[in-house]
Amino acid sequence: MQYRLGVLGGMGPQATNTFYQFVIDRTDARTDQEHVNTLILSDSGMPDRTSAILSGGAAREVVYRRLLAGARLLENAGCTCIAVPCNTSHFFLDRVQEQIGIPILHMIRETARLLASQGLKRPGILATDGTIQTELYQKEFSAAGIQTVIPSPQAQELVMSLIYDDIKAGRDGDPQKFAAVHQDLLAQGCDCGVLACTELSVFADKHHLPPFYTDAMAVLAQRAVEACHKPLRHIFIK
Repeated sequence: MQYRLGVLGGMGPQATNTFYQFVIDRTDARTDQEHVNTLILSDSGMPDRTSAILSGGAAREVVYRRLLAGARLLENAGCTCIAVPCNTSHFFLDRVQEQIGIPILHMIRETARLLASQGLKRPGILATDGTIQTELYQKEFSAAGIQTVIPSPQAQELVMSLIYDDIKAGRDGDPQKFAAVHQDLLAQGCDCGVLACTELSVFADKHHLPPFYTDAMAVLAQRAVEACHKPLRHIFIK
């Protein structure tokens, strides 16, 4: 069987670029032909997911329809599974999954499974307002027996600034902002942190972060390699 990964990306473009690099880095390949056969759809015109979720109604439907159109395009092009390197878009993905015949790799559930297997109990979730307010991580992690912590209002403002003012604007991100967020999680008794926004994955790719943090997009990348039946260069996660 010819396995092909479909990447429904562009949310944002830099995060999609970083995700594909993660896939390359995790594939034990010595020739072009040994890498994951991948089709990337970078739909940078996708409306902002956080804004749509918080607005509700018609705005949500527009995003859902566009995600569904992208998923169908990838399915019709012969992809055998889909990865969506955008945490906030997972608000819509169960509904999209119902309409297509190939699996969508679920970044949040895979991350919850990983942390549960590691015995971690109190992760701090660093994500957009949309992801936090819709409790995407809280619900999935609770189902895995994990109690989540969200940043204080002041720290959440810094998280959003890192995502929108820094990474989405083409900057590397301010380490001082992240350091303040990190201290907030420690003060709340977290035993780990989850980078639950792909822009934060970009930040982590540019700045050294302690092993305290699990990058949900890195989890997704490894699962994508596994789903396409390619050998892993290193087993980053179990």
